Amino acid sequence: MAAPAVNSPLFRRDVVHRVVLGALGAPHFPHANLEEVLRADRDANAPLPSLTPEERHAVDEAAKALALYCATDASGEGEDKKKEALLWQYTHAGCMILQCDLGAAQRQLEQLALQSTLLVAFLLCSPQVGHASLGVLPAGNQIANAFWETILKEHGLNNEGQYVGQDPDLQLSRINVFFDESSQEGKYVPRSVNVDLEPGTIDHLKSGPMGQLFRPDNYVHGESGAGNNFSKGYYTEGAELMDSVLEVARKETERADFFQGFQLVHSLGGGTGSGLGTNLLSKLREEYPDRMLATWSVLPSPKVSDTVVEPYNATLSFHQLVENADLSFCMDNEALYDICQRTLRTQSPKYEDLNTLISYAMSGSSTTLRFPGQLNSDLRKLGVNMIPFPRLHFFTCGYAPLVASASQAYQALNVPELVQQGFSSRNNMAAIDPRAGKYLTVAAIFRGKISSREVEAEMHNVQVKSANGFVEWIPQNVQTSLCDVPPPNVKLSATFIGNTTAIQELFKRTHSQFSAMFRRKAFLHWYTGEGMDEMEFTEAESNLLDLIAEYEQYEAATIDDDEVLEGDYEDEQYEEEVAYEEEEY
Repeated sequence: MAAPAVNSPLFRRDVVHRVVLGALGAPHFPHANLEEVLRADRDANAPLPSLTPEERHAVDEAAKALALYCATDASGEGEDKKKEALLWQYTHAGCMILQCDLGAAQRQLEQLALQSTLLVAFLLCSPQVGHASLGVLPAGNQIANAFWETILKEHGLNNEGQYVGQDPDLQLSRINVFFDESSQEGKYVPRSVNVDLEPGTIDHLKSGPMGQLFRPDNYVHGESGAGNNFSKGYYTEGAELMDSVLEVARKETERADFFQGFQLVHSLGGGTGSGLGTNLLSKLREEYPDRMLATWSVLPSPKVSDTVVEPYNATLSFHQLVENADLSFCMDNEALYDICQRTLRTQSPKYEDLNTLISYAMSGSSTTLRFPGQLNSDLRKLGVNMIPFPRLHFFTCGYAPLVASASQAYQALNVPELVQQGFSSRNNMAAIDPRAGKYLTVAAIFRGKISSREVEAEMHNVQVKSANGFVEWIPQNVQTSLCDVPPPNVKLSATFIGNTTAIQELFKRTHSQFSAMFRRKAFLHWYTGEGMDEMEFTEAESNLLDLIAEYEQYEAATIDDDEVLEGDYEDEQYEEEVAYEEEEY
């Protein structure tokens, strides 16, 4: 469909302004439907407010975004839903540009978007293991709160870091992985650095229930925010804050007896999580080249979105994640929202519900670091077993059990049920269908009183029954870990981490949205005005397309494709030899 002409009703400022006002609850915009918007515009008699020159320019930008929506080819299955999602996306963009009350718009639409702030938590390690975690959260730092609440409960700590548990030999045996014992007897302090580009999020964290838990010196914040702009987070506002963040991080690493690496939990849709988050990642790679860098990345989704430029921010972030991260755990708002609605039967999911799901996966994946068990692994071992090629380090996560509270009494909780749920797309925290691709590798962490023989047998059954779902050229590509300590209030649980070629669906979806705007240069001036060059967008797009092509290549590869696989190996071996010779020289 061709883009509408400039004199089209779609470019009328009053129409676009009504769309913006509608998102804030105006009565003449009751439905998320373009036809309803235009009909409401014709029928409405209420006078429109006058616009300043700045507002007129902003509304023009929103009109271009709305025109992009109309020019989008939404043919095929799910056409109406796709159009509806795109319209809401551009409506939210108009709110952002006009600097309206986004909070009111989000409440009106009941949309969830995990971005706008960056809360970085460096979880460093003890004599047993080294580990670090960074998190980008929605308003109120709820992901961080949910994660720390989970960890505190599992280790028997209260919100002030005091031990109040019943089994110190077990709960405190590896407490130093995530906590540092302070000079005050019996108080444990998280090994974390809390960062944001605006003070509001940090102030909220300080005044919250766990405000006294964190070390006061480890709060770092700016004053202006990133405005959903990658370049502000990466080049301008974020760059000014970087030295302070790295200094606090250095002090935390020095407090650890054996430091293994970092984990960053961030959103790719907002400006802080994408820009500051990936800039921080690149700086950490420079400062700590031999340490593991893992990310928990919340990807944007058109169905649950509040910013039209999310595809730009996400694509620019992928460019950095491919080069600087060792492991990336991918989640998206759409999948988390669907889990709450379809699996947990939560009619109106809130931020807390989504954040709790993320905390389950984060806690489960770190179980082998924090508690004794069979076949335990750390970040480096996980990477060795999960990543067959350096660039293919993007994982999906699943957690079990996830059951609606009303159905828990009728649900069998055993190893087969955990495995079935863990591999189900309904429990996957990324909006993909694993059946659309093939698993390169899988890691499963089981918690509770479980027989290792039963686990191995069940995982083997999955590989046999779903042989087409696993690549045949990586034998024994399923890794299992067992921990006798279950999470609170559950007898058995399992966390599944998959390196599947189906994740290219996320990348293709992001690229489709990116290219629709980039070929028209829409919103580009907001980025170039902060110091970015258009060539950076081209390079990021090229890198993303290369990544998609690699996943497609290895999905189609068979055990007889010696030329493809051996050729890649020879290229890597040659590069390693050249690097070694240069180092020797």
